[in-house]
Amino acid sequence: MSYEKIIKGLSLKVGPLGEHDRLLTLVSDEEGLIRLAVPGARRPNSSLAGATPLSFLQLHIGGKSNLKKVRQLKILKSFNKLGQSYESLAAAQALAELTQMLVAINEPIPGLLATLLIHLESLEELTESNSCNSLNTLATCIQACIHLLALGGYSLPIQKCCQSNIQLDPPIGQWDWRCSFIPQEGFAIGSIPSSKIQLNPSELALLQRLLRPNLPKCANGALMGPLKVWLILLQVVETWIETHLSKKITSLSMLREIFLIKEI
Repeated sequence: MSYEKIIKGLSLKVGPLGEHDRLLTLVSDEEGLIRLAVPGARRPNSSLAGATPLSFLQLHIGGKSNLKKVRQLKILKSFNKLGQSYESLAAAQALAELTQMLVAINEPIPGLLATLLIHLESLEELTESNSCNSLNTLATCIQACIHLLALGGYSLPIQKCCQSNIQLDPPIGQWDWRCSFIPQEGFAIGSIPSSKIQLNPSELALLQRLLRPNLPKCANGALMGPLKVWLILLQVVETWIETHLSKKITSLSMLREIFLIKEI
């Protein structure tokens, strides 16, 4: 039986399919993760050539086989400006990679697409304001990963000690206090020698604030925390993803390398 439907979604990945077609990986509220054939999209002047990565699309899809085809395509929003800098492009690709890891085929996650679009728009605003090389790009990517992980069921457990179940309330100003990151479990109060990452009170407080909608800012509007601290938080997020999703996000590694060069 033929299948016809109109859906909206964000293109996460586009690859070749045959000689003239493309294979489109899309995330939508209706279908979750879906892979679609885009006939003739690689031909010059094709009406379906808009099937490019990081584009918010409205699609008319149909077909009888498991691999449905795109009949018509309308670009609702293109995030191609994110390609103007290595930082913003790596950040956006990292979010696309993480989304593909979190969302299953035909299993949509409520709110995930909307959250993803919000963070991509934030990255685009940084690009348009010539702030794409700033620390805000890195911070936005880290916060977006934390939000997406929470929606996907892999939330960072940063509210209670994973060993004592005591509330994690970082004592700001007590610089000898430590919280140890245990990738398989979460965060434990105290300095555990085998732990590769240990956070001081300010670092843990900053990490906890990333669960909120907006980035943590100072009274003057500047982003809280220096680059060194944000690289530590990036390491926490990377390690959590690799441990619980059993896959490394290459774009996060690229982003780390970009900002490590800046730190030198």
